[in-house]
Amino acid sequence: MIDIRLDAYKIIVKVLKKNLFSDKLLDDMQKKNQASDADSGLLYALVKGVVKMQKNLDYIARQYTDPKKFDNTSFKIKVLIYMALYQLVYMDKIPEHAAVNESVRIAKKMFNSKVGNFVNAVLRAYLRNPQINYPENLVQSLALKYSFPEDLIVTWIDLWGEENCQILCEYFNETPKLSIRVNKFATEPHLVKAYFAKAGIDLFNSIASPNILTTNKIKEVLQDVSFSEGYYSVQDAAAAMVVELMDPRANENNLDLFAAPGGKATYTAELMINTGKVTAVDKFPTKIKKIKRAAQRLQLSNIKTYAEDAFSFGPQVADYDRVLLDVPCSGWGVFQKKSELRWQNNQDMKQLLKLQKNALELGAKFVKPGGCLVYSTCTLNPEENEDQVNRFLEKHPEFTLYNAEKIIPKRFVENGFLKALPFRDRIDGAFAARLQKEKE
Repeated sequence: MIDIRLDAYKIIVKVLKKNLFSDKLLDDMQKKNQASDADSGLLYALVKGVVKMQKNLDYIARQYTDPKKFDNTSFKIKVLIYMALYQLVYMDKIPEHAAVNESVRIAKKMFNSKVGNFVNAVLRAYLRNPQINYPENLVQSLALKYSFPEDLIVTWIDLWGEENCQILCEYFNETPKLSIRVNKFATEPHLVKAYFAKAGIDLFNSIASPNILTTNKIKEVLQDVSFSEGYYSVQDAAAAMVVELMDPRANENNLDLFAAPGGKATYTAELMINTGKVTAVDKFPTKIKKIKRAAQRLQLSNIKTYAEDAFSFGPQVADYDRVLLDVPCSGWGVFQKKSELRWQNNQDMKQLLKLQKNALELGAKFVKPGGCLVYSTCTLNPEENEDQVNRFLEKHPEFTLYNAEKIIPKRFVENGFLKALPFRDRIDGAFAARLQKEKE
């Protein structure tokens, strides 16, 4: 018998304790359980929600316990309380008695009756008086209420002001919509919209990208045969704009050096109308297999994959029309979809910055005269974005910044760079710079 809450609890503990990503654990658990849509939905909501809101849930729990004793409470017991509180605070459709009783049951099963009684006492105390007061200090209040590290809140206020910081926090805590990228090699956006309209499913055009459609009907769209037949892929408009800035053309020889998970490589291949060659490089063989499967589903034959570290890939010949460097980054822009990233923020930042700098140097060696290099991240951090590009341009006078406004809608361009800001644009955050190499 499937025990969805217990399964969710086990995944949450792994994610928070070991800094793992939840998506693969969720996929593995759902394949193992072969659960109903309702159970799968509950599993997903609990895992993503608790991981996302753990700071706030911890703060709430402390209002109904002795804070000093709670400090000494086992982390695994705390997670049980977080999970129960998440259901009580954020999940209106779950009856209070179910949230409490199921959590107490798991506590007794995983630990003992004493722990079960403790969990029960905390939850009953909350239900008797659910009013939570937050500190008057704005940074502390936003960090607790929206569940983010305080240093991030300070940085965001410095960058965009208090109001935009709060809007950003609210956006990141919303349930993501589904964005799909229509396969232009196979069909057109208006035809996909018309197809789903016949089934009563509305798809909406993105203001950012002409090939992106959005919907709340996630399950219906992803389970439709049109997805398996390759008429569209899952991709946010921010990521799509990065490829559009690169502006790949038919019969070119193009390179994607950090290709996983493959959305940008496949979009590049589609815009090239399945001509020329897209070389996709990533060091993880399992991710390369996913890119191959995606290419097969989309009926793209112009992608050549290499399971190699980008820094070992060679020979380094200036033979490519366009080179894409979608580099590893801190991921500020995708906190809505990757909830655990907010707790991993700034880990090894020095190493990340060094990797990004080296990636720019590497990518530049592959660009033919007259070609372009597109450097992109899914973060909003200027250190990883403008600062990296400006330092590179100072060192490489043979490259100049191409004004993104020539290709991308003006509202997404700042100082020539592509910049998608979630608090303004309601899409993922992204940054990209197109660097043009002079002709010989």
